[in-house]
Amino acid sequence: MIRFLLCSFALVLLYPAGIDMYLVGLPRIAADLNASEAQLHIAFSVYLAGMAFAMLFAGRVADRSGRKPVALVGAVIFIIASTLCSQATSGTLFLCGRFLQGVGAGSCYVVAFAILRDTLNDRLRAKVLSLLNGITCIVPVLAPVLGHLIMLRFPWQSLFYTMIAMGVTVGLLSLFILKETRPTIDITSPSPQGNESLVNRFFLSRLAITTLSVSVILTFVNTSPVLLMEVMGFERGEYATIMAMTAGVSMVVSFSTPFALSIFKPRTLMLTSQALFLTAGVVLSLAGSSAVTLFGLTLICAGFSVGFGVAMSQALGPFSLRAGVASSTLGIAQVCGSSLWIWLAAVLGINALNMLIGILIGCSIVSLLLIMLVAPNRSVPDHEEIHHPSRS
Repeated sequence: MIRFLLCSFALVLLYPAGIDMYLVGLPRIAADLNASEAQLHIAFSVYLAGMAFAMLFAGRVADRSGRKPVALVGAVIFIIASTLCSQATSGTLFLCGRFLQGVGAGSCYVVAFAILRDTLNDRLRAKVLSLLNGITCIVPVLAPVLGHLIMLRFPWQSLFYTMIAMGVTVGLLSLFILKETRPTIDITSPSPQGNESLVNRFFLSRLAITTLSVSVILTFVNTSPVLLMEVMGFERGEYATIMAMTAGVSMVVSFSTPFALSIFKPRTLMLTSQALFLTAGVVLSLAGSSAVTLFGLTLICAGFSVGFGVAMSQALGPFSLRAGVASSTLGIAQVCGSSLWIWLAAVLGINALNMLIGILIGCSIVSLLLIMLVAPNRSVPDHEEIHHPSRS
């Protein structure tokens, strides 16, 4: 069991590390590549596009060929892409490398959730996904700090050498530690995947809930510089401190959620999550001081952390033979849905605060209705371990 948790955590962490570690070196990268910072800022969108592209096929391949091959290929692509970024001599080549980094990270990300679905029962999977959520909250805080320390003594290329080392570590774990978890298909069944259609009310409801939740947290991340520094007047150092504190809140709540699941039902935590989102939207719309606004932002982080892992676990629950495709579908919807909302709000000219309030209230109302109206179909008892034969 430990080997699967270790490998899953490593596979997931490539994704946030690839986003956050290079940001501190962006001015120097732009200068060396004769490109503007504005031009290279789209590297974030290019990276997400690479992830979405990988998710189109990685889940299906993982269901047919196994989790381990996809994890290995994803790690190799991430290594090659990081090498390409480190040796880039132009902005175009750098962006190509970032796209391929997204492809590698996206492949690993999909496989990680499929592995957890293969090896854990519903209740334990919800706890592990909550812990994983807490760990990923640490990366956006620690990765820029690590990047800054690296650049104190080394050139910006060293940031990508570090990512190469991370990719090598994930590749070695996938090769020597990870065992195959893809469930064996019963060949006597005429259609072994027939009962695992993605087009069912429960999966679509959890798809919508998780997509809206990711839209909330990414809207918060995208609007926070404008909201905190331009609107509220905080300095850059104060902004960094506030974001570190909100990440700390997310981490504490995420690490506390497994204990809460031992006391409360998953549905209770999901309702609590959306109630916190709704409260945050109301608080931000009525806020008359910086302290009240900061309290509202804290509620956003707490709401996401207490419910997202549970919702993801429920979304993956109905699938065993198609866990990879289900994981891919969730990832694509979350990346594309959140990007679409942010783009649409920008096109409509909605300011940062109203953009955040809008998605908070919209997400909470829709999600509360879905949680109350669409209940899970229990085919496996909550505390029953799900075992599948592993193949090395």
